[in-house]
Amino acid sequence: MTDPVEQGYFTEESSADVVVSRNATAEDARLKEVMETIVRHLHAAVKEVEPTQDEWMKAILFLTDTGQMCNEWRQEFILLSDVLGVSMLVDAINNRKPSGASESTVLGPFHVADAPERALGDDICLDQKGDPMLVKGRILDIDGHPIAGAKIDVWQANDEGFYDVQQKGLQPDFNLRGVFRSNEKGEYWFRGVKPKFYPIPDDGPVGKMLGALGRHPFRPAHLHYIIEAEGYETLVTHIFDPDDPYIHSDAVFGVKESLMAEFIWVEDAAKLSAAGQDAPYFEVEHDFVLARG
Repeated sequence: MTDPVEQGYFTEESSADVVVSRNATAEDARLKEVMETIVRHLHAAVKEVEPTQDEWMKAILFLTDTGQMCNEWRQEFILLSDVLGVSMLVDAINNRKPSGASESTVLGPFHVADAPERALGDDICLDQKGDPMLVKGRILDIDGHPIAGAKIDVWQANDEGFYDVQQKGLQPDFNLRGVFRSNEKGEYWFRGVKPKFYPIPDDGPVGKMLGALGRHPFRPAHLHYIIEAEGYETLVTHIFDPDDPYIHSDAVFGVKESLMAEFIWVEDAAKLSAAGQDAPYFEVEHDFVLARG
């Protein structure tokens, strides 16, 4: 009896082997390896699920709708990757850290390049809306030594859960964004407003999928950081409010226990005076540890 794979005959049993064999002459070895893995897992999933023709067409139309939703401002495929946990898995694989180094998390879609550089202690909230917040901490190496001159790019949503780029004309440009440099002790501090949880865009096919799965689209309140220093790996990360209602069910799986930072309400007169505040505020303190490059 002839071997269906050798003959190139496609059967239910030989499907993956036949498709993989057709790629045997690929010049790019990495592409060949990746495609073999994808084909084998995809065919195995189809054989396990045994979709009907109508179900498979629904899957095709879902991917079609996802692509058609993409434009200059919206990347629905990244959103799909996010809610399936793939973005965080790729991030984890590419950002394995030595013990003691701060963990990374996803960049998110709302980073803006060339945010203004500000002095330590400056307020990044330009419209003064929301509960005031003081954020402080240190940038350290693995051995606990301070890293001076580290570039700290921060951004956050406002007290309604919106970034400035989502509310052009309603928020000032570069609202709740800024770049800071750690001092000789590795310290950083700046002012902002307490962020709020917010939904990822859920008006497209990915949002409909979440609804069908009984999942919500919310991300817990957080602050974004990109921290760079010469001789060290760049750190892309967040800090999260542990008391947020969505802290254990982040729609994109970005929360890590080590990135929790308490948002402490301060109203003691002596502490207000020492912090240069004339009204109660939230205080957040979190140190970051960079791995050597």
